[in-house]
Amino acid sequence: MESTRIAIRGRELVFRTAGTGPAVILMHGMASWSATWDAVIPGLAERFTVIAPDLPGHGEATNPGGDYSLGAHATYVRDVMIALGIPRATIAGHSLGGGVAMQLAYQFPERCERLVLVDSGGLGSEVALYLRALALPGAELVLSAGCSPRVLNAGRAIAGWLRQIGLQPTASVAEVARCYTSLATPEARAALMGTLRSVINTRGQRVGAADRLHLAAHIPTLIVWGERDMIIPVTHAHVAHEAIAGSKLVLFPTAGHFPHAEDPERFVRELGDFIGSTVPAVFTEETLRAALAL
Repeated sequence: MESTRIAIRGRELVFRTAGTGPAVILMHGMASWSATWDAVIPGLAERFTVIAPDLPGHGEATNPGGDYSLGAHATYVRDVMIALGIPRATIAGHSLGGGVAMQLAYQFPERCERLVLVDSGGLGSEVALYLRALALPGAELVLSAGCSPRVLNAGRAIAGWLRQIGLQPTASVAEVARCYTSLATPEARAALMGTLRSVINTRGQRVGAADRLHLAAHIPTLIVWGERDMIIPVTHAHVAHEAIAGSKLVLFPTAGHFPHAEDPERFVRELGDFIGSTVPAVFTEETLRAALAL
């Protein structure tokens, strides 16, 4: 699937799109890009207009420098929607993208028909140790050494040798490897560090939606999680499900952090059933005022 590029305010917006019908926006996680959704886009495109943007500093998107906060990413996605003439959509996000999805629903609720959180960040402090370590001073130097051309080429050689003897990586391992290889350039590493430190410190996730989750009760919400997730624990899914009245929780027992890549057929089915069985949210000034007063 090819990327599409458009310019807005001097910046290049990069995204994948396919299909026709109600709009679904898919947002990737940290150090990833829109290609993480490749296994599910064709199936979803049979019923929906699917848009998967590369967030700023990720994939082929322009690296703006400076602000990599959730708010900045949410505004970027809003700009993509405006540029494409999409007033409202089902907003889905994986990992960091889940945090962006929640931020977009909070900043621009009139654009969010449904909310889909896939192994999402922002629902608790716990996160993998290596991500907390990257928040340490000087971590940029370690990351740069670990992503040097020599190390990356060695990793590709080993992967190629394993495939030659018949050992294929799992979908989860392949996604992690793709994230790792995306950090080959200094610009990509700078974007990663800027994004990571905006949401994570040495104690864990520093940005959370706990005080806003009740607002999601006004939006049909689907929570999808891999029970074997070693990056963000599945306990966060249960906490969010209890906090968001009327939400639906779907667990993938054999999946890790990338259920959409590890079991794409089920993911397409679950998302399609959720959209087909729920009424899109419509926000008015009165609705927002009542929600904020809670």
